[in-house]
Amino acid sequence: MKKLLIIAAVLTASAASAQSYYQDNANVDMVRHYNQKSRQRREIILPVVNGYNIYKSDLHTHSIFSDGSVTPEFRVEEAWLEGLDVLAITEHLEYRPYEQKMVNFLDDLLPEGTKATNTNIIGTGKTDAAGIKSDLNYPVRLAEAAAKNYGITIIPGIEVTRTPETIGHFNALFTTDNNTIHDSDPLQAFRNAHAQGALVMNNHPGWRRQNLDMSEPERKAYAAKLIDGVEVMNGGEFYPRVIDYAIEQGVFIASNTDIHGSSAEEYFVTTEGAVMRNMTFILAKDKSLPSLKEALKARRTLAYSFGTIAGEASLLKDFFKASIETNVVSTSSNGSRTVSLTNKTSIPYTIRIGNGNLTTLNPFCSIRTTVAKEAKLVVKVENMWSGKDSHPEVEITF
Repeated sequence: MKKLLIIAAVLTASAASAQSYYQDNANVDMVRHYNQKSRQRREIILPVVNGYNIYKSDLHTHSIFSDGSVTPEFRVEEAWLEGLDVLAITEHLEYRPYEQKMVNFLDDLLPEGTKATNTNIIGTGKTDAAGIKSDLNYPVRLAEAAAKNYGITIIPGIEVTRTPETIGHFNALFTTDNNTIHDSDPLQAFRNAHAQGALVMNNHPGWRRQNLDMSEPERKAYAAKLIDGVEVMNGGEFYPRVIDYAIEQGVFIASNTDIHGSSAEEYFVTTEGAVMRNMTFILAKDKSLPSLKEALKARRTLAYSFGTIAGEASLLKDFFKASIETNVVSTSSNGSRTVSLTNKTSIPYTIRIGNGNLTTLNPFCSIRTTVAKEAKLVVKVENMWSGKDSHPEVEITF
């Protein structure tokens, strides 16, 4: 019985210690739970490549000012918490279903005899003869104001939204006035964006299609040099074939969330932690708008999604080599060398050394391999895609 009492006392003490609270610094009658998680930014460590910093960006997002379910201010905080440096605000130009809810909510505040109307065009049967009446720059201004407290660079933008099966969706980035871009002819809308100095990105080119063959408007737009970039990844969608025609067309490569709800819905938390969201890695001197725009025009971008990186082969190789630190651990009597490879970044790499088996080199971890005398160390990085069926092979010097 005495032993049972001792065990019970220990269990009681353990239960009490599990209830860890501390006194609130302002309210004498309130305590706070230690296990409540504070809101902290997830830092994503990437290398400097060819003298350029790598800025983590999302170039395709939505809020309640089109068909998203959160505010622009929430988008900014969410991006900061998830390690981003750059965020584009790209509401739909012709499709804004939430606007009608706002109209209904504010209707009683309008002067008597005045009727507010939703100017959403897609799916309403309305013509666009009257143009766009809403201030489509407003969500950008809200995000810019919020971003000052987070150090996030906001890229102003808008999504030209047409039937995806026959025309497609396209983001205009670095816009100066979203209210003057719309035109019934999508190619003219692209020209209107270019007249502002904006860049046009072809969004999710395979969405709601049977294949990746270009629509006629897309072919015309590419031929007229009206397209500056293309998404090879959009959320969970990946289009390896697009890498090849992005390189052929000379446009930048991107990967974006196209987020509408909370990113927690798309990038769920596992036992290892939250999955990193889609990102476009931009290699630039700094994160000012002119530097970011210059980098996109120069096609210094890589696409990241769910552990996969896509882009031009030479840039992928430089990225990988900058990510890895190599050291000779020992040299045997026959001249073979034991070499360690250390991953200095937050990106896991799926690699094959020579004819060996696949292995994952995890973030901030090391592996060892043996390299024969005078042999080269060649690593095939299989979670890097440089084309539809190609992965870069990187020669490592040490």
